[in-house]
Amino acid sequence: MNEKHLGSDFDSFLAEEGLLDETEAVAVKRVLAYQISQAMKEQKLSKSALAERMHTSRSAVDRLLDPSVPSVTLLTLGRAARVLGKRIRVEMV
Repeated sequence: MNEKHLGSDFDSFLAEEGLLDETEAVAVKRVLAYQISQAMKEQKLSKSALAERMHTSRSAVDRLLDPSVPSVTLLTLGRAARVLGKRIRVEMV
């Protein structure tokens, strides 16, 4: 049995493996994509309608809502939030 990580927390393990930043980015993106899609459902707003209101393409909205695509700009997230009557809050903890 490999005891290298015995007793360490999961974040420490991910950091040691060089995976912490990517894992956190994917987790944050999943949460934001879910929140955006829920707001769209509440407002009965299609992807095409969101794209039109954001002045962007439908494929950009697809990337925004795809949890496996972590590279979305804060500008795009902010624009989507504004269209949905929400705000994005970024903070370091």
